[in-house]
Amino acid sequence: MRIGGIMATLTDLPDSVLLEIFSYLPVRDRIRLSRVCHRWKRLVDDRWLWRHVDLTLYKMRPKVMWHLLRRYMASRLHSLRLGGFLFSGSQAPQLSPALMRALGQKCPNLKRLCLHVADLSMVPISSLPSTLRILELHSCEISMAWLLKGQDPTVLPQLECIVLDRVPAFRDEHLQGLTRFRALRSLVLGGTYRVTETGLDASLQELTYLQRLEVLGCTLSADSTLLAVSRHLRDVRKIRLTVRGLSAPGLSVLEGMPLLENLCLLGPLITPEMPSPAEILSSCLTMPKLRVLELQGLGWEGQEAERILCKGLPHCLVIVRACPKESMDWWM
Repeated sequence: MRIGGIMATLTDLPDSVLLEIFSYLPVRDRIRLSRVCHRWKRLVDDRWLWRHVDLTLYKMRPKVMWHLLRRYMASRLHSLRLGGFLFSGSQAPQLSPALMRALGQKCPNLKRLCLHVADLSMVPISSLPSTLRILELHSCEISMAWLLKGQDPTVLPQLECIVLDRVPAFRDEHLQGLTRFRALRSLVLGGTYRVTETGLDASLQELTYLQRLEVLGCTLSADSTLLAVSRHLRDVRKIRLTVRGLSAPGLSVLEGMPLLENLCLLGPLITPEMPSPAEILSSCLTMPKLRVLELQGLGWEGQEAERILCKGLPHCLVIVRACPKESMDWWM
C-alpha cells in the first residue's frame, strides 16, 4: 500500500483504518489478530468493533458463546446474528433460555437479534432481551405458545420489526398474537405457508399501525393480500410482495393510498392475469406519495415495459431488474 508515494505496511496505518479493516473479518479471525501484537490486541478490544457481530458462519458451542459474551460483546453489542443446530441431530447443543436471558442482562444496548436455523421450541419468548427493536427468525422452529394472543403484553415492549422467514410452525394464531406488540411497525412474512387469507385479513384489522408489510413466497395470493392492506393499512408506506395471483383489479385496490411511498412486486410467477405495464402505471399515478416502484424478476428489464414506466412516472425511482440470486429460494 502506498501513502504519499511511500510504501506502507499495515503497522503504518492509523487505528481508525485498521478498525475498519478488522470489522470486515469473521469473529474468529478478529480474535486471532489480537495475538499479533499489543497494539492489535488493544484494537480488537475496541468497543466499536463489537457493535455488530455475525456468528452464523460457525456452529457455535455454548461454551464459546458464553466466552464471547463475557469477554468481547457485553454492553458493546448492538446487533447479533446467531446460528443454531436445528439440522445437526438431537444431540447437538441448542440455544437455551439461559443464554437468551444473559444476552438481555449483559447486552443492554442490543437492538437487533437475527436467529438462523435454531430450535426455539424450548425457549420462551419472554427470555428474549427486552431491548430488542428488530427480531428476525430464519428457518427456525418455535413452539405453539410463541406469539399467541393473550400472553404477557410487557414482553418485547420496544419491538418495531419482526421478520418470519420459513418458520414452518407460524400460523394464523401467531399472526394474530403480534397485535400485542404496540410498537410494531414492520412485518415480513416469508414462506409462512400456514398463514391463510382469512387469518391475514383478521390480523391486519388490528395491526392498522403497520407502516411496512412484506409477503414473500407464501401461499397467499397477491390480490387477497392487497385487498386486506387496502381495508386496514391506510397508513402503510412500503409494500413488497410476490406477484402470485396478482391481477389488474387486485392492484387497483391500492389506488389513492395516501402515504404509500415504496411498492415492490417480485416475480417470476407471471400469469395471464398479471397487470400490464400500462395498468401498473395507471394505478401508480393515483398514489400521491409514491417515490419508488421496484419490479424484480418479471423479465421486463431493458424492455418496452421499463421505458413506459420510467417515462410515465418521472417523479419516481423506477427499478426494473432480475431477481437477485439470494431471493430465488422464495419460489422453490
